[in-house]
Amino acid sequence: MTARRLAEWAAGLDVGAVPETTRRAALRHLFDGVGNGIGARRRDQGGPGLAVAQGLGGPAQAHPLGDVTAISAPAAAYANGVLMHTLDFDDTHAGALVHPTTVVAPAVLAVAEEVDATGAQAVTVLVAGLEVACRLGAAVPHGFHARGLHATAVVGPVAGALAAGLLYGADADALTDALGIAASSSGGLLEFLDTGANTKTLHPGNAGFAGVLAARLALAGASGPESVLEGRRGLYRALADRDVDPDVVVDELGTRWESASIGIKPYPSCQLMHATLDAVGRALADARTSGIAVSAAQIASIAVDVHPDSVAIVCGPGTGTRGPRSVYDAKFDLPWSVAALVHDGAVTVDTYDENSIARPEVAATAGKVEISTVPDARPAADAKGRAVITLLDGVEIVGEVDCSRGTSGNPMDHAAVAEKFLANTGDGEPARNLVEVVTGLADAPSVHPILTLAAAVVAGHRP
Repeated sequence: MTARRLAEWAAGLDVGAVPETTRRAALRHLFDGVGNGIGARRRDQGGPGLAVAQGLGGPAQAHPLGDVTAISAPAAAYANGVLMHTLDFDDTHAGALVHPTTVVAPAVLAVAEEVDATGAQAVTVLVAGLEVACRLGAAVPHGFHARGLHATAVVGPVAGALAAGLLYGADADALTDALGIAASSSGGLLEFLDTGANTKTLHPGNAGFAGVLAARLALAGASGPESVLEGRRGLYRALADRDVDPDVVVDELGTRWESASIGIKPYPSCQLMHATLDAVGRALADARTSGIAVSAAQIASIAVDVHPDSVAIVCGPGTGTRGPRSVYDAKFDLPWSVAALVHDGAVTVDTYDENSIARPEVAATAGKVEISTVPDARPAADAKGRAVITLLDGVEIVGEVDCSRGTSGNPMDHAAVAEKFLANTGDGEPARNLVEVVTGLADAPSVHPILTLAAAVVAGHRP
């Protein structure tokens, strides 16, 4: 069974078997995730999830990012999952359409702190968890989303349980049980898309919490079905309505690293609009190079090509015809985000605040965005982008990108990722020290300095 094959591989994984490039990639994603979580703290985002986690309390085992008071490991995993995802700035595996770090890293940080694991142990487990999250999602591209489920919330509890179980010292049998238990917590409805609610920000928190609990339950003697993934009532048939060839999930496991293909977001919005934002940005840049200064008032229309799988998520009813209903709604509104890029010249965390989304002039420009559904053989998150800006005088400006910036086909370099991190954390001494501590985790005695410095960064930026 696939769950057992994953468990046996993970239980036998040694840091020496992980290529250096894959280890560096995992640390880059941890770095990005920690920065996103601190960014949420600095902007008072994710407050309900953090407050509830703090209220759960429990034994002092692990810290939420930015806190000096420790709480139970499951509660800390919940808090950090919410914080890392709240800004919708977290990484994405395009083929899986999953945010791997935000469901794996919170479990790793919480349990590694609880058991005082070494940095090398934490990094090895992080790699294993990321790999499993990516592979579980990539086996059914867009399959969970097509059923109205958030793929991150489907695979998250399973990957989180694997990571937590490894750090607790579980063998392959206990890990198999943990995966079987965790999948009963898989879910995550996308109904928020029709109301503007921010429910999706809670999904990674639920995943981390469920993952840690599943690992503990397995070690306490609870059992889970080995057939939990491909069984008649298993994860794929129940939540994607598909049969999956088990070999697809484990093909070249340990030699082909899907986790090395995770992309890092340059925009704090749904990944499925990023190629369009890049294409519009390219058109505007080319216009400036040609001596054409484009203002919103000069634009007659903005025609954009969108992957069919993206339309229901970022071009749903009401997008382009009304302003965003909430900050989170704006992050899934492609026409409004395109319009904000035209008006502001950039899309940043500040683009999505209450004052920004209320601008009538941006909503008016959003009404000029015309959506064309254009098939692409690649997954929606890895699709090309094309935009044609037509000015009132009839001039057309075309922008095209083969894939969005930050994806594996057009990755952000370390300097760009560090710039994003410092934009989230603020460019102070604790933040710069945190850069060194996270990237050097493989050689560190524990994860404790990451949590200590994160608390210092947040404390230094409290109003």
